Amino acid sequence: MIVERLSSSIDIQKQLKALNVDAGGVAILSKKAKIYIIRIKELHVGGANILKQDALSIGADLAVPRGTVIAQTPQVDCLLIATKSQLEKLSKKELAQPFGLKELAKKLSAIASSDRRESAEVMGVINANDDSFFSKSRFVADDAIAEIENMIAEGASIIDIGGVSSAPNAKPISAEEELSRVRPILDVIAKERLYERVTFSIDSYAPKVIEYALQSGFKIVNDITGLSDDGVCEICAKYKARVVIMHMQGTPETMQVNPNYENTLDEIYTFFEERIEKAKRFGIEEIVLDVGIGFGKRVEDNISLIKNLEHFKTLGYPLLVGASRKSMIDKIDPSDVSKRLGGTLAIHLEAFRNGASILRVHDVQEHAQALKVQLALDGF
Repeated sequence: MIVERLSSSIDIQKQLKALNVDAGGVAILSKKAKIYIIRIKELHVGGANILKQDALSIGADLAVPRGTVIAQTPQVDCLLIATKSQLEKLSKKELAQPFGLKELAKKLSAIASSDRRESAEVMGVINANDDSFFSKSRFVADDAIAEIENMIAEGASIIDIGGVSSAPNAKPISAEEELSRVRPILDVIAKERLYERVTFSIDSYAPKVIEYALQSGFKIVNDITGLSDDGVCEICAKYKARVVIMHMQGTPETMQVNPNYENTLDEIYTFFEERIEKAKRFGIEEIVLDVGIGFGKRVEDNISLIKNLEHFKTLGYPLLVGASRKSMIDKIDPSDVSKRLGGTLAIHLEAFRNGASILRVHDVQEHAQALKVQLALDGF
């Protein structure tokens, strides 16, 4: 007899099929292979006791504070531990229960159905300004076009072009100055119809710049202010653009001055809910969410967001992560910006494993290769 311990990250369906398990068995057993750990906050103590019993009845469990069984406090925080199959059963069970469990059931169902993962798109970064924090991403018109060609060849499916630095302490500039920086690149993209070969994104929150880009064949608006300007909303709806809603605490000039959160995940989730509702109100249909790594975040906030990225998948929209060569890497392992590729790849692959479907990067070829290798590992 030979006993092999397999990784919990293997492609369980592939392994089951290799054993010649029938299709029904594959579907059932694969749902038992992934464990979900879900934090539930401020649950009515009566609901916690019901949920605990219901979880135990199907083989799952709920970790609750001491004293819950005698209702020592009116509300409790708990940890639910369940397989996908158990989560699906529990979400149906709780629909008929009181104490807020009906609403919880809907959220559990959303979590169980939000873990489908395919490959991620690589979004290459081109900056048409001379103050971007990473000098190798700065380009003027002719060089930018050559770099676009290079990024396409290396595997980028999206190219993000911006004319304003959003690094910490960056000073704002006028829309006219921003447009003067990006217009030469945008004009060549339109003239050469490069938008037929790759999808272009404009990294801007200035309506004037955004409209010029959309008229030049761009399809995505990457707004670091998360649609704070109604004018941006109107233009994006008019051109049926895909919109990246990013979270930022403060402005680029102030965002790293003592950023603080009571609960990072909850506050950013609520922000997204509000901005998604605003986008829909203006008629914007295609939405991408970006948690804003480094934008008004401490290192611990950034790490928590990457590790718990799946939390935001329940909102039902693709997730973008852009941590390329950012200073959080320096705070973990001191290094200048030219030596942060290894840290970038580690963060981005973790983000991909946790649900990111777009990675915004300076190093396209390295990310395209890393994703191929990761997918091969996942599919083993």
